Amino acid sequence: MRVIVDNDFAGDPDGLFQLAHALRSPSADVRLIVGSHLHSPQDAEPDDGHQADKAAAKVRELLGVMGLAGRVPVVRGAEGVLGRKDRRNSAEAVAAILAEGMRSDVNTPLFYTAGAGLTDLAAALQAEPRLAQRMTLVWIGGAEHPGGALPPPGATSGEYNFTIDPAAAQFVFGQSDIPIWQVPRDAYRQMLVSFAELRALAQSGPLGAWLVGNVERMRGALAERGMNLGETYALGDSPLVTLTALQSAFEPDPASSRYHLVPTPRLGSDGAYQLRPDGRPMRVYDWIDTRLTFADMFAKLSH
Repeated sequence: MRVIVDNDFAGDPDGLFQLAHALRSPSADVRLIVGSHLHSPQDAEPDDGHQADKAAAKVRELLGVMGLAGRVPVVRGAEGVLGRKDRRNSAEAVAAILAEGMRSDVNTPLFYTAGAGLTDLAAALQAEPRLAQRMTLVWIGGAEHPGGALPPPGATSGEYNFTIDPAAAQFVFGQSDIPIWQVPRDAYRQMLVSFAELRALAQSGPLGAWLVGNVERMRGALAERGMNLGETYALGDSPLVTLTALQSAFEPDPASSRYHLVPTPRLGSDGAYQLRPDGRPMRVYDWIDTRLTFADMFAKLSH
């Protein structure tokens, strides 16, 4: 399969683990990496943050550690939410996404794996609606669905990745035709590893040491602000690899993880699902095979 990886690599380090895992997976032909922005408050100064630039720089640093410098195209995404006029837009990322998505010389499936907001994908779909039928979106984001798990204690009203760019998520769900495999909050919160496991990975070689070093720096910064992460860390973006590279060999599909089908809903401004019986079918993953995911990840990253 072909894979486009889109993530806020300047934020939590879980995206870096997911990207390294994908790059070490032979069945995932990573064709493009998009470094996307984090939250962009409407009152922020136009020149603050440069989050997408930092994300792209972090990716290039990882590629250097992996001996892959210059081997995979890396682009920076927008520096603000969809349609914001005082920030750099998605033009560079859109051109690269369309170049891969609209190819006519290959017939391997194309997955757009997104672990943060959907700004750059939405911009590409607006620029070329036909793109929707040429790829599948696998998205880490969105709140719990009605009838399923309750939100975790203390959760804010909007799920984190949705709130990065609500308008972009609303467009992708409600105004495009792209097939969606969603990993909502109750599913991606299952992706826990222990710090004891991460310490062992750090001893396995330069790549493990670099990845875990990023986690430890984040952990230290949070500790300075009075937050103790305890014994576990959520590698919440890892299902992006499980659902693509780790499919079954016969009748390929993410056979070891569980989902249910729903008509793709519209999203409210707060991320609430607005039922739409005529919506296209959407997979909502309820349970991710963590054993397969992390056994494979530690095996591939430990050298």
